[in-house]
Amino acid sequence: MIRFTRGAAYAVATAAFTAAMTFSAPSQAQAADFTTSVPVVQTVSPVQAAPAAVLPAAPQAATAEVAAPAPVAVAAEGQVAPVATPFSGTIAPITGAQPQPTLEDLVSAHAADAAGDTEADCLAKAVYFEARGESTEGQVAVAEVVMNRAASGRYPGTLCKVVTQPAQFSFVHKGRVPTPNFASAAWRKAVGVARIALAKLADTLPPGVLWYHASYVKPSWGKRLTRTAQIGVHIFYS
Repeated sequence: MIRFTRGAAYAVATAAFTAAMTFSAPSQAQAADFTTSVPVVQTVSPVQAAPAAVLPAAPQAATAEVAAPAPVAVAAEGQVAPVATPFSGTIAPITGAQPQPTLEDLVSAHAADAAGDTEADCLAKAVYFEARGESTEGQVAVAEVVMNRAASGRYPGTLCKVVTQPAQFSFVHKGRVPTPNFASAAWRKAVGVARIALAKLADTLPPGVLWYHASYVKPSWGKRLTRTAQIGVHIFYS
């Protein structure tokens, strides 16, 4: 009874071993029936790697590397393929034109402590005493009236004689022009105004404008003239 049991146990163990080997190691025929092949990644450890001298040299064609082509956008049917743009910002147009300086820029660029010559000095003093509290445009307009008078043939032919002509400018007393504050910013600006007016860098009034007065007075001669413009407190006539 004991001998039979040992033999039967041996037979059962043998049968189990055979069945395990059958399921764990499929035959070549069974492997061929698999519909999905799984790629096997082989890793060779440094210990298992063969010496370099034993490995055969790879063919030259096998060592050449071909760069992968850049991906191309393919549009679906009826659609437009998107095009990549490297820059999406706005590029301002390039023009050769330079910005024109303003009237203030011109006056600031020509401002100085002294006018430079007698005629320019007389013109700067007229601007200083007649319009230093006015805007830059209003000061240029006063300078242009003095210049228009000198060029008209109806008044003296020099700027200094126009300014000192009796009963024409209220700041002149018996032909004498008072002394301005030469250290003030108002005087430096008056010089700048006189310079740009003489250089014809500003064009505020027409050449025929020869008269002006403050808006808070009403001289009788204003009714006989043509009102051209009002700049600040001054009304200009031709």
